[in-house]
Amino acid sequence: MSPSSFDPSRRSIMLGGLGAVGMAAVAPSVAWAQGRAETLLVVQELGPNSLDMQGVGSNQTVNGLSWNCYDRLLSYASKTLPDGTLSYDREKLAPELAESWEVAADGMSCTFRLRKDAKFHDGTPVTAKDVKWSFDRAVKVGGFPTFQMSAGSLEKPEQFVVVDDHTFRIDYVRKDKMLLFNVAVVVPFIINSELARKNATAEDPWALAWLKANEAGGGAYRIESWKPGSETVLARFDDWKSGPLPKVKRVIARDVPSAGTRRAMLERGDADLSSGFAPRDFEQIIKEGKVKVSGVPIPNALWYVALNTARPPFDNAKLRQAIAWAMPYEQIQSSAFFGRAVPMYGGTSDVSKPVWPQPSPYVIDLDKAKALMKEAGFESGLETTLSLDTGTATVGEPTAILIQESLAKIGIKASIEKIPGANWRTTLNKKELPLALNRFSGWLDYPEYYFYWNFHGNNSIFNISSYQNKAMDALIDKARFTTDAAEYEKTVKDFIALCMSDVPVIPLNQPIHDVAMQKGITGYEFWFHREPDYRQFAKG
Repeated sequence: MSPSSFDPSRRSIMLGGLGAVGMAAVAPSVAWAQGRAETLLVVQELGPNSLDMQGVGSNQTVNGLSWNCYDRLLSYASKTLPDGTLSYDREKLAPELAESWEVAADGMSCTFRLRKDAKFHDGTPVTAKDVKWSFDRAVKVGGFPTFQMSAGSLEKPEQFVVVDDHTFRIDYVRKDKMLLFNVAVVVPFIINSELARKNATAEDPWALAWLKANEAGGGAYRIESWKPGSETVLARFDDWKSGPLPKVKRVIARDVPSAGTRRAMLERGDADLSSGFAPRDFEQIIKEGKVKVSGVPIPNALWYVALNTARPPFDNAKLRQAIAWAMPYEQIQSSAFFGRAVPMYGGTSDVSKPVWPQPSPYVIDLDKAKALMKEAGFESGLETTLSLDTGTATVGEPTAILIQESLAKIGIKASIEKIPGANWRTTLNKKELPLALNRFSGWLDYPEYYFYWNFHGNNSIFNISSYQNKAMDALIDKARFTTDAAEYEKTVKDFIALCMSDVPVIPLNQPIHDVAMQKGITGYEFWFHREPDYRQFAKG
């Protein structure tokens, strides 16, 4: 009997029927206990919609599959946060598929020595040819993966060189402090290129269609089964060589849309781990103490209201400032987030530190807001639409209602538009929404990385404000590539100050990533991609 098919009531009947048969009656219980100790049961709101995170439209949980089922050349080292939670260390890299790496003396290339005993899940040895094909795919497939690679100056296949079967080199197009750290994010995962090419076509040279429904990795876990909308089962790959063999042999991730059901399963002990509850629920879970909660502020992340700067009326900076002074910040913090977020309002008027996120100078001041409305030529008010993702409705809907009520006080009538989560990203990418309540987090914890995605004139898919400012572009580019510490600090402070005055977005707070789990679970580690790293878990 597999753990996924175990029925506690059936076990009671079995044992009762066996009566006092001694060890024969005990054996099923012992076997189940051993299997359960090596199986992690996760309940999640929404499971993966694909097995290929580089595919178009892949959702958040696909990042977790990629992380656990594929290797990357490098990973991040770990550190312990003040509250004892393990976290990735943004400043230190660690070996994964590459057992060592060396940057050239001129700083214009890096050579990676691959593990000679590494294999893919089908037993095929991993070679530098697989690494090159995988990196080529990431920079050529387009969309988010290609833009992410470019954030670390990984831009074209010619940069990726096979030296021999177990030696791979990246030639730099420019010196970029983010390059190696970008090698360690989710996107450049290593694919079994021979297997993928067998399933590619002339129209689909990167096997997007096949990899959407099939896994071709060599990571610590392989996909045992995938039932979209229902359940994903991962089994440990016992021949994994890129780190210590995980203690958890099997992961069963079940899709349970109801937060109430997930919470009940967790508190009864029928599940081991879950996230995605409303802040109010997490507050209650912490107080009741039946399970433990790990909460970490997400680095380089914001909840914010984006204003469409490319279209009237929000192409008017004075109007954008007026709205920033009309936000009910404290009400949002207490009534929508229940304090489980870091406030990003009420800061100083001068930017004193080169860090992001940091509190904006805005607080609610309706008199200032009305005065700016008049300066902007909207003394009589206006009508607009505030859009939100229904997938974030637990915090998004009360936030939107509070904003709607506050804007009405300065003459802005904002109707609330609820967009289904499945359509949210596609709708944002059209960049047509006047006002949008959104959350963004940058994988690489650098201010210029966040600004590159959200405010640069190259107009990435995440620049939903359609913000275009050549002065901003010049500052972001300078911060990305300067090697002078003083120049870097000044430049970052300058582009943050420009953002605060130009108001392409209105920061609300920095979200906290909360995860609830059984008290006997150890090894949970917070990662920038916010998905569980099953390789670290153990069960007491």
